[in-house]
Amino acid sequence: MITPTRWRKSSFSGGGEGNDCVEIARLRTRVAIRDSKAPADATLTFRRGAFEAFVEVLRADAARTDA
Repeated sequence: MITPTRWRKSSFSGGGEGNDCVEIARLRTRVAIRDSKAPADATLTFRRGAFEAFVEVLRADAARTDA
């Protein structure tokens, strides 16, 4: 299990009291992702550049569907 110093919830987690969120932690060269409902379970890691490209695609798609 990866134990980065600080996990951050997604800005799209919906707020409220629930834990249905994706959390990320920025490591030195990678980004870790986990499910907040099961933080001790599997963690996915991606190279920072790959993760940033993924987020840009999501933002572009959201902007296109919001228009």
